[in-house]
Amino acid sequence: MKRTVLAAVLLGAAFIAPAQAQTVKAGAYTVEGTNLDGSAYDGTATIKLTSETTCAIVWKTGSGKKATSNGICMLYENAFAAGYVLDGEVGLVVYEVRDDGVLEGAWMISGQDGSGTETLTPR
Repeated sequence: MKRTVLAAVLLGAAFIAPAQAQTVKAGAYTVEGTNLDGSAYDGTATIKLTSETTCAIVWKTGSGKKATSNGICMLYENAFAAGYVLDGEVGLVVYEVRDDGVLEGAWMISGQDGSGTETLTPR
């Protein structure tokens, strides 16, 4: 009987306890994604934390000036969003923060149809 009561109490506490907040780590990430036309790209991203919930991010996904994009980002629960400028156009990417630290999401560019996908994996 005591085991049953103890198990019930522990199970109840698991539902009452707040969910652990997700975190995004500063550092280098491997980038894999799809462009608006469905073609694949890859590269690296570097995240630098600027507070507990905000950061700066730089993507390098090719060669030349158009291959580097700079942005600002924020974390809210398990969502991680970044605004950026790529070749003079404003973009937005929203990721889900997975338990293993991988960021998985979708992105868009202002004035262009469709969206791409992107996964950032900690290096």
